[in-house]
Amino acid sequence: MSPDVYRAFEEICGAANIRGPVLEVGAVPGPDSLLRMQCLRGISQKTGINLKGEPGADGIQIIEGNANEMKCFEDGRFNAVLCNSTLEHDPFFWKTVAEIHRVTTPGGFIAIGVPGFAGMGVEQFAPRQSLLGRALRFFARTTQDDVLLAGTPTLGEHFFPGDYYRFTEQAVREVFLGGLKEVAVRKVMNPPRFIGSGRKP
Repeated sequence: MSPDVYRAFEEICGAANIRGPVLEVGAVPGPDSLLRMQCLRGISQKTGINLKGEPGADGIQIIEGNANEMKCFEDGRFNAVLCNSTLEHDPFFWKTVAEIHRVTTPGGFIAIGVPGFAGMGVEQFAPRQSLLGRALRFFARTTQDDVLLAGTPTLGEHFFPGDYYRFTEQAVREVFLGGLKEVAVRKVMNPPRFIGSGRKP
């Protein structure tokens, strides 16, 4: 996980003042786990779910399971559910999103991070005033290069085990966080990663 994305999650989750049980969907052992964020250090019940169960450490349990159907957790089980860099690898991500909403308690916090894409055109590739930006605009004008005129940067393929989707900010806001309150979406890095958050009514 990029340090920039991890820092953004730390800020977002720290501001949410999370208390009570936390679930990370797509959790991995080690320092990249969102369950190891400093803002969660006082939480005693931290659980992860992944297609491959992993040995727990530091009070973190990662169970084996498919997030498309988390029958192992009752409705409203968690005060917060976190998910990062997982939904693009999930061929049925909408099932996982529904399960995330189901297992979050009313008033609970949800934060989801995904790779995305944004606007179209050369301005998306480099700042206008930068040397690279000026060179790309010149190149686009002289060659009519469709990639620079109609393209947008996006994170390259990375298979874990598959890689199916990239998302817009609108998808994060309206699909992943649809029906939540206090919805916010933060864009991090370029190509963009979107981190959306909100509270279940």
